[in-house]
Amino acid sequence: MVNIPEYYAGKNVLISGATGFMGKVLLEKLLRSCPGVKTVYVMVRSKAGQSPQARVADMINCKLFEKLQAEQPDFAEKITAVNSDLTVLELDLSKEDQSILVENINIVFHCAATIRFNEPLKDAIQLNVLATQKMLALAHRMKHLEVFIHVSTAYAHCDREVIEEVVYPPPVNYRKLLDTLDWMDDDLVATLTPKLIGERPNTYTYTKALAEYLVQQEAGDLNVAIVRPSIVGASWKEPFPGWIDNFNGPSGIFIAAGKGILRTMRASNDAVADLVPVDVVINATLAAAWFSGSQRVNRPRSILVYNCTTGGINPFRWGEVENCINMTFKNNPLEQAFRRPNVNLRSNPFTNQYWTTVSHTLPALLYDGYLTLMGHKPRMMKTITRLHKAMMVLEYFTSHSWVWNTDNVAMLLSHMSPEDKKVFNFDVRQLHWAEYMENYCMGTKKYVLNEELSGLPAARKHLNKLRNIRYTFNTILMVLIWRIFIARSQMARNIWYFVVSLCFKFLSYFRASSTMR
Repeated sequence: MVNIPEYYAGKNVLISGATGFMGKVLLEKLLRSCPGVKTVYVMVRSKAGQSPQARVADMINCKLFEKLQAEQPDFAEKITAVNSDLTVLELDLSKEDQSILVENINIVFHCAATIRFNEPLKDAIQLNVLATQKMLALAHRMKHLEVFIHVSTAYAHCDREVIEEVVYPPPVNYRKLLDTLDWMDDDLVATLTPKLIGERPNTYTYTKALAEYLVQQEAGDLNVAIVRPSIVGASWKEPFPGWIDNFNGPSGIFIAAGKGILRTMRASNDAVADLVPVDVVINATLAAAWFSGSQRVNRPRSILVYNCTTGGINPFRWGEVENCINMTFKNNPLEQAFRRPNVNLRSNPFTNQYWTTVSHTLPALLYDGYLTLMGHKPRMMKTITRLHKAMMVLEYFTSHSWVWNTDNVAMLLSHMSPEDKKVFNFDVRQLHWAEYMENYCMGTKKYVLNEELSGLPAARKHLNKLRNIRYTFNTILMVLIWRIFIARSQMARNIWYFVVSLCFKFLSYFRASSTMR
């Protein structure tokens, strides 16, 4: 077998979802590590008055592409933006664009999907299921297609405790479901949604499971592979450690914790946090396409599925995530923090609700009251409400653990040359979690919040100020407790004086001991 860059040399590649988080990392890595690739077609729709070409031009000018720009200044010439909308008939492709893709494409990466967990079922099906069906229909027409890669999620079958690298049949016939939803109004669909998704927590995981089965049923003679990442986080190494550009998934939670806004969260300390760096997922995806494309003549009869996860190979638990976040943001604080970082995970829902009220809602109401008195617009309760919605979405995943089979991932790694293993590394056994989490947290500071490291001294000074305010508040509170409760009771005063005198005697003893030495 040729190595991975050699396989992609001279190939024409099509990427859907190229402007999304994973899509743009895939585009950058493909162009940088496979410089022989001929053309990369990216399917992009017009948005906010911007043409697909303008959107791609803006995207490749971001921090992510700086290393590629330095190594290959003319890389943009290999990118061709194709005007497309995956929710429209025939993907809204012009006849000319359809002809170009049918005649030229060798490899398809279907990354496009809605990642909103609480998307209405009709919308989720439109974006995750029907769009996949349209992509497959287009792929069937391609004359030189070698491999079709479908990017799914490891949580597509989260209603199971053990998840093998196979496509599971959904609880309903997807064709009948599509026909039924077509005539239903939105209110009726919303009423039926809980019954349809069953034990799955949301429409995202449900529709991704439907899409997988659709791929299996409608692939026909196409050479198809499915990649299932778990919770995709910041980059591990490439193009530089800690790169992240959005608030999605755990990133927004990390930032809220760093700002001191998030103080309590429903999670199990012992549950495995199946985070997987985005560059690990992309490297595995490119390798999966290489393997299936190189083996297309003697490919297996069943679709190869890759569970791209870390929990079974290099487990990292939510309790460890909590410690890393608190430690990193105390040493390297975010600017203008609301409070000192000190998030706590609680598995008991009642305890968590109590601390949510005490640590989130009441301070937010007090702060908004202060802002109103000062003539400013209150904003903290709005922020807290959004935060609580995000936490409710993640609760299911932070309170459960799964067992994923990763035999196919290990097989894929074993077929790679030593050089390919270095360039397209997805061996998560080498991942050092404490270092990765520090880079992740610092990545949210640098790339999401755009905070310069030169501002760290001021941020640390602000954090010390918050600490002093907290100590002052606690002292005043103790004095008030003394005046209201203790000073009015003779028995309480006797106990108080006994404790104080005992402490004084201990201090005197230790001082005398140190003097004698």
